[in-house]
This record gives sequence, C-alpha cells and structure tokens, in this order.
Amino acid sequence: MSFVTDTTSDLGAEALDKDADQALEQDANLDAEESDDEDEEGAEDEEGAEAPAAGGSGRAAADLFRESEIAADYVEGLLDILDYDGDIDELVVSGRPVVEVVEGGDGSGKRLQALVGQRGATLEALQELSRLAVFRQTGSPSRLLLDVGGYRALRRKELGAIAKNAAEKVKEYGEAVRLEPMSAFERKCVHDVINALPGVESESEGVEPSRRIVVRPTA
Repeated sequence: MSFVTDTTSDLGAEALDKDADQALEQDANLDAEESDDEDEEGAEDEEGAEAPAAGGSGRAAADLFRESEIAADYVEGLLDILDYDGDIDELVVSGRPVVEVVEGGDGSGKRLQALVGQRGATLEALQELSRLAVFRQTGSPSRLLLDVGGYRALRRKELGAIAKNAAEKVKEYGEAVRLEPMSAFERKCVHDVINALPGVESESEGVEPSRRIVVRPTA
C-alpha cells in the first residue's frame, strides 16, 4: 500500500498507513470469498456479483445505495485533498454498490489516471480504503466496486481478448495455458469469457498475489 501513501503524501502518512492496514485485513477475507466464488459460479453479469455472502444481492437496494453514498463521500474527500476534479456517480449494479469517478468538464482525465496506477494497482488500493470507510459506518463488510475514468470497462475488454486468445491456443494444441497472475476482478472477467466458450474450461490456482487462471480443454 506504500504507493498510496506516496501518491497522497499530504494526506497524513500515519493515518493512511493505519487505514491501509485495516483495509488489507478486511479485504483479504473478501478477496478470499471472491476467489472461491469465481471458481464455482462461472459467467455472471458483473464481476463478483455472484457472491451475496459479503454485501451482495441479499441486502436491500437502499442499504446498498447507502454504501455507495458513504464510499462516494470518502472518495470525494480524497479528491478534494489532492485537488483533483472529477464527477462521482453512486450506483447499485447487479446487487452491488458501485462508485464511478469520471472526468469532469475541465479535461481532468489525465490526472485521474494517477488514481488508477499500473495495471489498476492504485485503484485496487483505493477500493480497499473505500470499503473500509463503508465498514466503519455500517459495521458490515462491503463488496463495493470502485472505478476511475472507465478503467474497469476498458480492462474488461482487454481481458476478453486475452481469454479468447488463450482458448484458441488450448483448442489448437490441446494443452493447458497458464495466464499471468491477476487480481480477483481480472480473474472473474476471464472466467466469464472462458465459461461462455465451448471446448474449454478455466480455474484459478495459487495464492495472492500470484493467483492465476489456467485454461484447459474440457474433458
């Protein structure tokens, strides 16, 4: 989480480090559930939406929207401190609270990309902190999804191409293909694509942060 502290050095290093440590502890449990669920459930509409155990579709829509409001307030506070401009949308999608930060009318898109980081690493960290902010107010773990500048939609398309390419290789050579380590969000996107294709199947192996997907021919 040091990259978050470095990026936002004016926020107060001690406070962010404490928040980050607590967020990692909370999110480790959520990610473990997501990893197990993604292997079992297959293709669903939105990443992670299939797992109701930690803040999923079993909650009332009002409660889920409240989670998105809390997270949006937290993110807005960070943007104010960083002097970043962006419009914040609060949503509930497929039984999951969602906060989207989009470019404002001042051409702030490039600055917002700093909140995404390399391969979404900073975005994942901010999502963990936002979930922690929700947890502190509600007392319940949240499966909030945070997006910045449409990164997740773009990454989903890229992962779709990667998954299809792996499936073609498996069909051509009849051998399993192991993909590079991915986050829970990225793995879910790949599983969704593979599970919709005939003749191939996928499963996750390994432990974080080296957990990856293996694509193999169906038996």
